[in-house]
Amino acid sequence: MPDDFLVARNPEPDSTLPYLLRIPVGRGIVLKARETWPRTAKVYCHRSDAWPDDPEIVERVPTRAATKRGAAIDLVLDRGRENRSQFVLTYVRGREAIFWQTARTAKQARPHGTPPGARAQGRPTLAIAIDSHERYAWKFTDLPITTTKQPLAAGDYGVHHDGRLVASVERKSLADLVSTLTTGKMRYVLADLAALPRAAVVVEERYAKVFELTQVRPAVVADALAECQARFPAVPIIFVDTRALAQQWAYRFLAASLTEIEAEAAASGRLDELPTAPLPAREPTTADIRAWALGEGLKVSDRGRLRPEIVDAYRAAHA
Repeated sequence: MPDDFLVARNPEPDSTLPYLLRIPVGRGIVLKARETWPRTAKVYCHRSDAWPDDPEIVERVPTRAATKRGAAIDLVLDRGRENRSQFVLTYVRGREAIFWQTARTAKQARPHGTPPGARAQGRPTLAIAIDSHERYAWKFTDLPITTTKQPLAAGDYGVHHDGRLVASVERKSLADLVSTLTTGKMRYVLADLAALPRAAVVVEERYAKVFELTQVRPAVVADALAECQARFPAVPIIFVDTRALAQQWAYRFLAASLTEIEAEAAASGRLDELPTAPLPAREPTTADIRAWALGEGLKVSDRGRLRPEIVDAYRAAHA
């Protein structure tokens, strides 16, 4: 009978792979991993030096089967859902790589084709600021950007114009989104984002997953999302299938936002340089002249054309 499958926190503070996995094969294979389960995309794993003496256990799950099959390990956990997965040993550009996948993530590895590689808005590069509090930040791999870490007034990823933060993206996992919504913090997050010219929230999950939640009623989360979107309509909440597509969406949103801000600033400058002229006086209507004449005690008809001397008297009085 296989041992339990263990997930622990990686004690290495600077590692980009925050979790350790112990797979019950042989004496127990230990890997570093980016996530605790391949829910939306394949999870990259790497060899670990050793299992810590006093690990901080995140999950401990009984195992029904853990079997080596060629260059893969099939893992079946003893639970109702999220129970079947596979570790695949492969090579990427000549280097060893290990990917943890499920049947769904293997199928969705390239959902709807390959993400486009074309430059956003034709920009040769885009400078994106990453909030200094953001852990395990997006790498924007293969995208023409440069990144810097600094405190952001709102959001996790932003762009600046003339030294001012003008657009930002708040990144959420589904678990983080649920926590932020149910604790009431989401309204404050959206209020900060709404103060910017452009902002959005990107959730690294499909919206359908909201209705598969078990720790909280799905309707509570769905209603809270709807209320937040109704209260802050200028800050869209976008659900994206995978981490890679979330980065693509954020990159293109920030590039488009900066382009719009730059265009607005340029247009404002050009408008200020155009010549101006005072508004010309409006020609009086028959009703205006009739009302003036009655106020002056002059005799005029209730309808029809006015006598020429009445019109001349009005013009002389308003010369």
